[in-house]
Amino acid sequence: MHEDTAEAGRPFTDDGTPESVWRAWQPGWPELELSPAPPAVVVVAPHPDDEVLGVGGLLVRLRALGTAITVVAVTDGDASHPGSPTLAPAELARRRVAEQHAALSALGLAQVPIHRIGLGDGRVAGQEAALADQVESLLTPGCWVLTTYTGDRHPDHEATGRAAVLAAGRTGARLVEYPVWTWHWAVPNDPGVPWARARTVPLPVSVQEVKRRAVDCYTSQIAPLSDDPADSAVLGVPVLARLLRPYETVFV
Repeated sequence: MHEDTAEAGRPFTDDGTPESVWRAWQPGWPELELSPAPPAVVVVAPHPDDEVLGVGGLLVRLRALGTAITVVAVTDGDASHPGSPTLAPAELARRRVAEQHAALSALGLAQVPIHRIGLGDGRVAGQEAALADQVESLLTPGCWVLTTYTGDRHPDHEATGRAAVLAAGRTGARLVEYPVWTWHWAVPNDPGVPWARARTVPLPVSVQEVKRRAVDCYTSQIAPLSDDPADSAVLGVPVLARLLRPYETVFV
């Protein structure tokens, strides 16, 4: 989940809507129905960490219900720290791939297949058709495809979502979108967000702890690479507070 391309810079430079504001809002969304559980789920992540931040807890719950899980890694996240004096893009990509493997292991998903698409970080937009073809090849009727929300206001997240929408529409798979940056820029009752489609996924304390350990594997994103400003953490305390709730939210 890096914040934007080297060319455009990070679009989310403030702290965003505080988690305390979200916690005070009680919209009463229904729970996501997990019975019967889907036979298979394909989770599509634009960057290494989006799969954990958005739906890591849901993946743990589904695996416990016997669902087969596949991960699609759209990019390797090499552009999260443009201008870094510490890690060149190729080195950063290698590190983020390793972090993703460690994070999935922390979730108990060490053996799930990971399909690495290899698109350029920050350059997914415009490649939706090709990405949709690759996602489609992994889908079957009755399975779910979990993807970043098409209105998340991150170009890679939105393009990934659009590709998954195409793939799901062709196969009869159920589309489930997960917001990531929406919690940063939106506010409660924001008219630009499809709240009527929102469903909650309660996370037992044990699942919350597992998700936290998985997030901790992404040290390149949650901690500075060095003291240089270009190496600052992408996922600061306010961001993580919104993504480590005792529940997750998806749009169906």
